[in-house]
Amino acid sequence: MAVLRARLRQIVVDCAAPDRLARFWAALLGGTPAVRDADWSSLDAPGTPRLAFQRVPQPKAGGNRLHLDLAVQDVARARAAAVRLGATAVGATVTDAQGSFQLMRDPEGNEFRFVSG
Repeated sequence: MAVLRARLRQIVVDCAAPDRLARFWAALLGGTPAVRDADWSSLDAPGTPRLAFQRVPQPKAGGNRLHLDLAVQDVARARAAAVRLGATAVGATVTDAQGSFQLMRDPEGNEFRFVSG
């Protein structure tokens, strides 16, 4: 039986405003957003797979089935910086034996976490 060997090319986020989300994520991760057209923007941030943002007509409904974990030195500082950029913190920072994490939502409600430890 042959094994399919695929390669992760990019992570695509469905959204209402691709250019806005590309700028938000560029502010968090670095890099320069690229706007292909009104329906598609992308970001090649250092050390990450490409993030692409695709306009879709449906609004976000429910929680994510997939989220990004962003490694940071200081969760509280990252939280504050992301909120200034338009993100929303969800609940309190959780700390356990593995470290700390903070659930966040980007400007369109897509979930991600800051993690340290």
